[in-house]
Amino acid sequence: MTFIKNCLFCQIGSQKDNPNIIRKFKHCFAIYDKFPVNPGHVLIIPFHHTETWFTATEDIRLDIILALHDMKSHLDHNFSPPGYNMGVNCGLVAGQTVFHLHMHLIPRYVGDMDNPRGGIRGVIPYKQKY
Repeated sequence: MTFIKNCLFCQIGSQKDNPNIIRKFKHCFAIYDKFPVNPGHVLIIPFHHTETWFTATEDIRLDIILALHDMKSHLDHNFSPPGYNMGVNCGLVAGQTVFHLHMHLIPRYVGDMDNPRGGIRGVIPYKQKY
């Protein structure tokens, strides 16, 4: 397993009893985002250092998908959001700031923005409305 000493997510994942880890899976773990978009915003992060979704192994990608479903159930139970956005930023121009793969699972709530139509298209705000 690849571990990068100065990578924040490698450091978190390598700690045996980190209280910030909500749940551990075979190839990944889940934490609440330190800068949440909404209450319950979760990050799913592989233990193995890989930069993006496209550099991850199939085993890691499949485990992230399983973790995504598990964490949705967790958030349904604890936060009861009526909707979700999920996504991965791959590369600097896509907004990636920590270059260790991580999937965002963002609960959405009625009224958290005026008009949510277009959802993930909002990464380029003037293209969100169609």
